Amino acid sequence: MRITLSVVAIGVIVSFLALPLLLVFSYALSAGVSAALSAIKDPDALVAIRLTLLVAAIAVPLNAIFGIAASWAITKFDFHGKGVLTTLIDLPFSISPVVSGLVYVLIFGLQGWFGPELRDHGIKVIFALPGIVLVTMFVTFPFVARELIPLMVDQGREEEEAAVSLGASELQTFFHITLSNIKWGLLYGILLCNARAMGEFGAVSVVSGHIRGLTDTMPLHVEVLYNDYEFVDAFAVASLLALLAIVTLIVKTLLEWRYAEEIAASHRH
Repeated sequence: MRITLSVVAIGVIVSFLALPLLLVFSYALSAGVSAALSAIKDPDALVAIRLTLLVAAIAVPLNAIFGIAASWAITKFDFHGKGVLTTLIDLPFSISPVVSGLVYVLIFGLQGWFGPELRDHGIKVIFALPGIVLVTMFVTFPFVARELIPLMVDQGREEEEAAVSLGASELQTFFHITLSNIKWGLLYGILLCNARAMGEFGAVSVVSGHIRGLTDTMPLHVEVLYNDYEFVDAFAVASLLALLAIVTLIVKTLLEWRYAEEIAASHRH
């Protein structure tokens, strides 16, 4: 039975994960390495790559801060509305990214709630970088918090309470005890959040306006190329996006292997 389950698991992994990735890379290199590199060096592709990295560089640190704050509040303090806050953290998981993008259009678009006010002050949110960052933050918000909440619940409050009883301030307690205990969970959450931010399509597609060479991220640029029957170029950019995700997973695996004992110790606390 164990052998059968192992074979089935390996078969599923190969069929649904490894094989599609191999096909992406093989199609990207079907016209040669020079053609793939040329597709990546295209001006529109370079804009999409820079925009993707910029959005992730803004959204991920902010989500890390918000995730830490929400997790700390939920696990270390008792207050009215804790259940509501926990539910709201999971909200992006239950809402289609396309719907969330439409909501932001209704709020910040020219005909939205704040659209006229923003226009009068020369602030552009929809079809610009701010809108892309906002929807990316919304879609990826749960990753850090959901990685930290179970870990912080498991660790309890004893160490923090001991530190406070010895005269430590809340900030001292957080930086010297809480943050030290959750650093590996925080790192994993950030890695997952970053991978999801770079690969987000639905919400970004709605708020970006799909302006080629201006507001297209890498996933949107892949769609544009594919729809224009530029298959080699599309798969070349897609392979770069897949490679970034693979590197993220490799970094996560290496950290788990290198610091296995320390990670296990942090979970035992």
